[in-house]
Amino acid sequence: MSKLEDINIEIQHIQQQMQNYLQTHWRLFLAEGVFFIFLGLCAIMIPQFFTVATVIFLGWILLFGGIVHVSRAFVFVHMPGFGWWLFIGLLQVIVGYLFITKPVAGALTLTMLMTVFFALEGVAKISLAFMMRPLANWGLILLSGVTALVFALIIWISWSETAHWLLGLFLGINMVFLGWSLIKISLHHKVQ
Repeated sequence: MSKLEDINIEIQHIQQQMQNYLQTHWRLFLAEGVFFIFLGLCAIMIPQFFTVATVIFLGWILLFGGIVHVSRAFVFVHMPGFGWWLFIGLLQVIVGYLFITKPVAGALTLTMLMTVFFALEGVAKISLAFMMRPLANWGLILLSGVTALVFALIIWISWSETAHWLLGLFLGINMVFLGWSLIKISLHHKVQ
């Protein structure tokens, strides 16, 4: 067999595994879809809250992670790379603290980072959609990926004027698209 035939066989195998998994666990995907739509609608209704909440939540994660890094660094003072471990921990503590105490400024930074997130997520969803292509409703995942790429472009263009609410709004819309896609796919694969 040629390389191309091997790749096609592998793709068909992956598609069959994915279809079997969707049929077996369609209820889980349905519940996840409903959950994402609920969260997405909440974020769309109060985008400023979700923007600030996201920044503060990330700040706490960074702060605690940084404290763990710093603590471990001081436990292993003689370990090679001590300075770098300490630097990483202190950086996490400082950025986490700033996100918690200055969430609006953190929203500007995080919104720019979300541009990268949406761009990468869009590429990943589009790739996943093409893996699912012969399966029903694969186009919904493709649409979700394209939407994420469009969001990345919009955020990049209007970053400084809209950073305090755009992140929450786009997170909400993105979650609704994902939830809707998961519901449609799960209902299609529902075992009769």
